[in-house]
Parts: sequence; structure tokens; C-alpha cells
Amino acid sequence: MIKLLIVDDEPLVQIGIKSMLDWNQFDIELCETAMNGEKALKIIENQKPEIVLCDIKMPIMTGLELIKICRQRYENLPLFIFLTSYEEFSLVQEAIKHQAFDYLIKLDITPETLSETIQKALAQVYQHKNKELKSPTSHLQFFYEKFMIRLLNNLFVDQEQFRLQAKELQLDFSASKYVVALCTIIETDKTQYMDEKLLSLCLSTTQMVENLVKKHMSCFVATLDTRHFCIIFKLDDRDFDIQRSDIKNALMSSFSMAYNYFNVHLCACLGRPYEDPLMLSDSYQEARQLQSLKIAPDSIHFFSDYSENNTTLNHSTFNLGLFKNDIRLAFESFDSESFGQTIDALIYLFKSQPNMYLQAIDAACNVLYLTLSLLPTSRDHLDIIYEDADGYRSIYKKTTIDQVIQWLEILKNGICDLLVSQHKNYKNHMIKTIQDYIDSHITDKLSLNTIASLFGISPNYLSQLFKKTTSIGFNEYITAKKIALAKIRLMESDLKIYEIAEELGFESAFYFSKVFKKVEGCPPREFIQKNTSEDEYV
Repeated sequence: MIKLLIVDDEPLVQIGIKSMLDWNQFDIELCETAMNGEKALKIIENQKPEIVLCDIKMPIMTGLELIKICRQRYENLPLFIFLTSYEEFSLVQEAIKHQAFDYLIKLDITPETLSETIQKALAQVYQHKNKELKSPTSHLQFFYEKFMIRLLNNLFVDQEQFRLQAKELQLDFSASKYVVALCTIIETDKTQYMDEKLLSLCLSTTQMVENLVKKHMSCFVATLDTRHFCIIFKLDDRDFDIQRSDIKNALMSSFSMAYNYFNVHLCACLGRPYEDPLMLSDSYQEARQLQSLKIAPDSIHFFSDYSENNTTLNHSTFNLGLFKNDIRLAFESFDSESFGQTIDALIYLFKSQPNMYLQAIDAACNVLYLTLSLLPTSRDHLDIIYEDADGYRSIYKKTTIDQVIQWLEILKNGICDLLVSQHKNYKNHMIKTIQDYIDSHITDKLSLNTIASLFGISPNYLSQLFKKTTSIGFNEYITAKKIALAKIRLMESDLKIYEIAEELGFESAFYFSKVFKKVEGCPPREFIQKNTSEDEYV
């Protein structure tokens, strides 16, 4: 929930604002109140509210002094909405210089004016909170989205790779069943959005929907592009027909709130539920087929409600299964030749089947999803290779199969150039990422097969790449790191040798001592004696 702090030296004003709105409807939690800026600053430091409703003139520390301090300490949040009187307008002008979001005249505040201001502030909060999602340095978000794209498109090599990556991201897949909802964002404003604003709108809308839906049901949410996101609902043992009502209520309430904040309509298409998470790609494909029927805004539809004999439903999407794995492997090894051949095969297929426009547009969009999600830095490069006003998102406006093929040709040429230029850097980046993972999990029992599965590459390739890139073998690197930590533990802790061996993931104290001696030239006990005596001598 979004936190809001009320700061005013008049208790009646605090009570009046608290009671003026049903804050739960806005997904807002009220912090404890403050009667001066000094106390408010302590609350801001401890509770991190995103919005502050603040009197501009107060004892001890004014609202103006408070915002100055907050702008020095914090980048964008909290947003300040000042409460003021007519004669204090000069102070408001100064507050605006310090990035005050808005102001309200105390005597003129009504539930309507307060609600309108809060809704605008919330929209701004969600945009600020989503800034880090656009950053290529947001590694956790990148791996989460990569995981979800693999899950939705059935790109995991096996069950073990899925299990390891889910565990690493701390994702719980213990529910009885799962179902995918494919959501579409439809702007009501006819103005053409610039790419940056469109992305911000999508991220903010998606996060708001996620926050609201999670109040009703457990789920995962993943952004696909600037107009689509997926919700994977985690279901219980009850009949799905009963849980449909819960899903529909959760979606409709969140869609209504998103419209109020961002002036966008949403619709959702849901596939059928599946017990095995690795079958979610089927649920996703069903949702995509349903979406092709041009679903109306502000509506929710279930695949099971539509006849399987509906020819439009069954033939409007393209099964990318024959090509997905080739694209994934090409991206993971930065193989430009393989990627080019895969796209050429798609283009050849659509040239020979000129009536497959719907399938072609669907395939192109899915290739775009995979490119954005699986290939690092692809978003920036795509902005460069597509020169028209809509950039790579122009695929959504292609109306003929020839236009789709032309778009795919541009994609192929541009991404092949990127793969060639990044091939060497990719290897270094991959090994550095793996080294970072090993360093942060050095007390675990690490094996070549486990790490290879976790990062989606073959053990042989990882072993060769590691040796070639670092001039040291994979197992040698892990051993060196474990022994380096063991030396610190031996000298700086009271742990027994067998306890250190167990902590560092060695199968026995004997084996630990054997490895330690091989690396250091002496067993652990002799290492302790030697270094202890040297310290005493000094």
C-alpha cells in the first residue's frame, strides 16, 4: 500500500482530513500524524511515506523547512501537498520551487477536491516508483522478467532448471493450480505518446493493478511490452468456476482504479487453469488466442467460455514453438548466424502463405517479447534500428503481411549486428555474473551442473567458457574462494575445523583438510598454529 502522512498543528484539521475520504479505496495507509515538521521528519525517516499532506506554517519546523530537507535527502519521494490559506500564497510559490506537488486551500477543501489531488499524486508516485524498472542495472527485475517470459513461452530446458531459477528468485510455486490473465492497456487519450511516456504509463498502470489485485489474490505479474502485461493467479483446491468470481472482482476493481488514476481502459483474457506451472505456456497461448477476438475495453473473458470450434479463435495465433528454442539459444550464446537463419525461416513461411496476416503479426510480436526479455540492452538498440516515430512498437500498426515481413527484416539485421558486436562482451558479462553468484553463495554446495542449469547453458559450454575467460577452471575458482573464506574463519572465529567445513559445504572435515592442504601447502590446524605464532612474535 501507499503510505500517506498528515502534518498539521491543528488537531481538528488532522481529524477532518482523516475522515474526509475512505483511504482504503485508494490503497492508502495513513501513518501516525505529526503536529510539526521536526516530528514529521522522524516519521518520514522511519516509515517512508510516499505522500505528505503538510501545513505550510507550523511551530518548531515549518512545512517549507521540511520539504527543503527532504529534497536534499531524497530524490523524488515523498510528494508534498501543502495545506495553506489565501494569505500564505507567497510561501506556496517558494515551496513549488522545491518541487512541491500541489497545494490545497484549507477553507476550500472538499472530498471531491481532495480526492482529485490524491489521485493525481498517486499516479505520480507510481511513475517514480517504477523508474528503476527501466534501468538496465536493475538485475533482480531483469532476471524476474526473464524467468516469467521463459515460463509463459515454455523455454525452460527441463524441470530442474525451472526449479533452481524459481528458488533463486524466491518464487513460490506451491499452489494447487495456476491460470494466466493477459491484460491489455488501452489509452483513452488520442494523443500520440512518446516511447518514454508510454513505457512509464505501462509500468505505473501495471504496478497499480498488481498492488490492488494482490490485496484479493496471490499472483505473479510480468510486463510484456508497453501495452500488455500478464497476471499469473495462484489458485487453491476449490473448483475453478467458484474462483472465477474472485478473479473477476479483483480485476474489475483494479481496472476501475487504474482508469481513475491514469485515464486508461484495460481488458483481460484468461486461459484455462493448469496444475503444473510448466503448463502455463498453454494457458498463456489460450489467453492470446482469446485476445485476438478484439475484446472490448473494461471486460474480462475466459477461454473456457468460448467454443473450441471457433475457427477465428483457433487460427488467429501462430505457434512459435518450433522457433522459440532456437531464438533463446541464439540470444544466450550471442549467435548472430543462428538468429538470422531463424528469422529468415519465419519470413520464408509468411511469404509463401500471404493469407497468414494474423499469424504473422502474432509471431512478430512474440519475437519482440523474446528479444526485449532475453537479450540484454536490446531495448536501447531497438530504439536505434527503428527510425520511424513509433520505433519498434510500430509492429502494432502494421496492416499487411508485407509490412510485417519488412519489420522482421529490420529486426533481423539490427539484432544480428548487436549480437556480433556484443559477442565478446557477452561472454565476459556472463562469467562475471556467474562469479558474482558464486561469491554470494560460496557457503552453498556448488556444482557445475547446478550453476549451468541455473543460468540456462550446458555444463560443457560453461566449463570451456569459464576456463577461456578467466584462465582458471570452474572448480578451481570455487575452491579458491572457499579456502579464502576458510582462512578468515580459522583466524577470526571460534568455530571448530569441522564446523567451518560444514559451513562451507564440504562433505567432511577430512575432505576439507585435504583440499585446504592442497591449496595452502599445510592443513588447517598447522595454518592456525603458524599464523598465531607469527602474530605473537610480532
